[in-house]
Amino acid sequence: MPRKIIIDTDPGQDDAVAILLALASPEDITLLGITAVAGNVPLELTALNARKVCEVAERPDIKVFAGCDRPLAHSLVTAEHVHGKTGLDGPDLPAPKMPLQDAHAVDFIIETLRSEAPGTVTLCALGPLTNIATAFRKAPDIAERVQEIVLMGGAYFEVGNITPAAEFNIYVDPEAADIVFKSGTPITVMPLDVTHKALVTGPRNDAFRALGSHAGRTVAAWTEFFERFDKEKYGSPGAPLHDPTVIAYLIDPKLFQGRHVNVEIETVSELTRGMTVADWWGVTDRPANAMFMGDLDADGFFDLLTERIGRL
Repeated sequence: MPRKIIIDTDPGQDDAVAILLALASPEDITLLGITAVAGNVPLELTALNARKVCEVAERPDIKVFAGCDRPLAHSLVTAEHVHGKTGLDGPDLPAPKMPLQDAHAVDFIIETLRSEAPGTVTLCALGPLTNIATAFRKAPDIAERVQEIVLMGGAYFEVGNITPAAEFNIYVDPEAADIVFKSGTPITVMPLDVTHKALVTGPRNDAFRALGSHAGRTVAAWTEFFERFDKEKYGSPGAPLHDPTVIAYLIDPKLFQGRHVNVEIETVSELTRGMTVADWWGVTDRPANAMFMGDLDADGFFDLLTERIGRL
């Protein structure tokens, strides 16, 4: 049976590729809806971008909901310096024709988890965790109904990409991340330790373009825009394709390796705010609360991604 999922996202070129991967994989995934959150760019743009991506996949039937426009406790930090002023800079995409749903994203998450059978809906978090934490606060009963939360965020060996200690998604709303990691819900984390090994090199990007489809050319254009920042920053041969690892894990978990460890979120320190303190070596007696991934089969990941994008 395909896994029922909600994608919570702040598109973002890599978020967009993750959405396309989910839509191209109906035998593995049933996408119940997309909830937009403020993150890479403000909410107005993330909700717009999510609909643009659905139309690239020719799926205007997907329901997209706008959610929280700011973090729980602090001002919004965005990443136009990485993703461009629209969040989806690169290809010139038309304004979407499909509507934004009237309901709030948080209410959609709550109502879906209450209406579906317990343990049958996975939350795929590709951005800050504000929507999910707000849903857990508003309706504490839903946390135990979630099958799993699979999220892109955090880091251990790769430390931070927005501060020396913090990864962007967690840094934007560490209070929300703290709520989620303390919820008791099964959590799988795709940190920078994994995503920095998922590099869109020249040949891998050529493979997207060689698909010859609108989706393939669009993905190539997104990643070409996206990579300029990371190649300059890290001196790497390509940009990390962060968010599609979340969807790839649901399709083929054998691509990934990790450890079930304790993860705590730093919310107080000015120096390390937003840090994911992962007890990778088991040096504390704090109970494990997350499967924290540390490695992936990069070739297998890109083979899967290219094959599935080729279906669109």
